[in-house]
Amino acid sequence: MPCPHRLVHSGNKKSHPVMLPPLLSTPSRHAPLERVVAWALAVLLTACAPTPERRGAPAAEWLPSPNFNERRPTYVVLHHTSNDTVERALRTLTDPVREVSAHYVIARDGKVFQLVDERYRAWHAGRSQWGSDFDLNSSSIGIELDNSGDEPYPQAQIDSLVRLLADIQARYRIPAPNFLGHADVSPGRKVDPSAWFPWRLLARYGFGLWCDPPFAPAPASFDPMLGLATLGYDTRNAAAAIHAYKLRFAPNDPGPILTQDDSERLYCLLARRAEALP
Repeated sequence: MPCPHRLVHSGNKKSHPVMLPPLLSTPSRHAPLERVVAWALAVLLTACAPTPERRGAPAAEWLPSPNFNERRPTYVVLHHTSNDTVERALRTLTDPVREVSAHYVIARDGKVFQLVDERYRAWHAGRSQWGSDFDLNSSSIGIELDNSGDEPYPQAQIDSLVRLLADIQARYRIPAPNFLGHADVSPGRKVDPSAWFPWRLLARYGFGLWCDPPFAPAPASFDPMLGLATLGYDTRNAAAAIHAYKLRFAPNDPGPILTQDDSERLYCLLARRAEALP
């Protein structure tokens, strides 16, 4: 019996089975029963297998090559949803009119939702830059945390995040410096995951950089703005870059000026970055 989805319809509405190529040789009538059953099952599965779809020029002859890779993310960008419930955030992130999404959403109770296949480009970072990368949507996995931006993150939520990041890091070998916040890659435009986010804790697990005082003195020739750019920040708007840096690494001192402590911390972070990156 042909598979239902392998039927084609002619003009008189009668259904006819699609003729499939003989991929398997027919066993002889003297073959053992087990082989006959296995052959019949293989033929049935072949007939019922869905035809793979492809994206490309319709007029081109499809001659598939095995020499390709799927998208391989090299960054993780963390966000907060700015919503009061995860249900509202999920509605926003799955609304085709809003045109925003993320690969994952983590609720306050730690439940993890996946919205976009990791192989695909979610729309979470928007206009963004980190170092020489000007399109973080194409190179990152986006994770939204159900949080208003004005509240601490529950332990259950952070525990789930750590487990998810460990899984992602193991599969893609993403180095510690490449775990970022939305504010890092969009300074002046975004502030998430906010000053409440426990970056120091995540760095202990290998997700992001961190330096605790006391810091070693930076050389007299050290240029902190050049240091921010080397770390990855877009420094074309110096005030925005400084604010994003301090929001993450010195949230208790949100002033617009880089202090000596800020410069020494930055020098330490650059040393940690050099150790972590290949």
